[in-house]
Amino acid sequence: MNGTSQGRIIKALSGFYYVHTEQETVECRARGRLRLDGSAPLVGDIVSFSMEKGKGTILEIHSRSSVFVRPPVANVDVLIVVVSGVIPISDPFVIDRMCAIAIDAGCQPVICINKCDQDPCEELRRIYSAAGFPVVRVSAATGEGMGELAALTAGRICAFAGNSGVGKTSLLNRLDESLELPTGEVSSKLGRGRHTTRHVELFALKNGAWIADTPGFSSFDVEEMEPVPKERLPYVFPEFASCLGQCRFDDCSHTRETGCAVRRAVDAGDISPSRYRSYVEMYRLVKDRKPWQNKEYVKYSDREKNRR
Repeated sequence: MNGTSQGRIIKALSGFYYVHTEQETVECRARGRLRLDGSAPLVGDIVSFSMEKGKGTILEIHSRSSVFVRPPVANVDVLIVVVSGVIPISDPFVIDRMCAIAIDAGCQPVICINKCDQDPCEELRRIYSAAGFPVVRVSAATGEGMGELAALTAGRICAFAGNSGVGKTSLLNRLDESLELPTGEVSSKLGRGRHTTRHVELFALKNGAWIADTPGFSSFDVEEMEPVPKERLPYVFPEFASCLGQCRFDDCSHTRETGCAVRRAVDAGDISPSRYRSYVEMYRLVKDRKPWQNKEYVKYSDREKNRR
């Protein structure tokens, strides 16, 4: 391979980037200026690279459609938020935080209700459908709904989120039986030995999807992810859209002010009380956060949004 080529980074490890092309996967280093100007490549990036004496060098990072800082991954199209109404019962606040972070990063959340053969979770389905999210009910045990999930992920870069026990691994095995991922333990198939370095990596499924295998999308890791700043928080709740700009005060926080259109919509039953409670709690967590505390978030997310 000579000249400049293009591909997608599917793994980053110890300063090396593994770029997948239609023909092969090439081990590359990043050009020095990319490291110096703060635009380090991420797994999921589309990049241009050159080959010289059998060594690859990443020359350019193409525009990103989405970007997460923690875990560091770009161009994720869909975050499949796997939830359950039976043990373990999913916490709506954790679901809402995952969805908010995904939307702010430029990624589409999909609510995937697993174990629907045991509990169809009608209330969760109603809440998130009304909020504007795609919702799919599936059963990894019976196969119900798997065709719809396969269609939602086909040809797209996806990540699966959800706390331990909701069935993420079982769903992946249903989507592509060749994976044969062990459930209830660390996955060696996806490079997760019990004592190995945990890193982000993309794996191809037979339906054309790429799955981001990452340690950063569980309900426990969501605490480590960058929160959505208070200025952008109302915009990651899709059901707030028609209310924004309609409040009595321009700087309304939508938490306790009189004349708040969001609160009126909650009282009228147009916005779910549980979703609104999550908003208020997320606002409380970030209301006193200083701009410099979002340095890492701004470095990636704001820059990418400004480039679009």
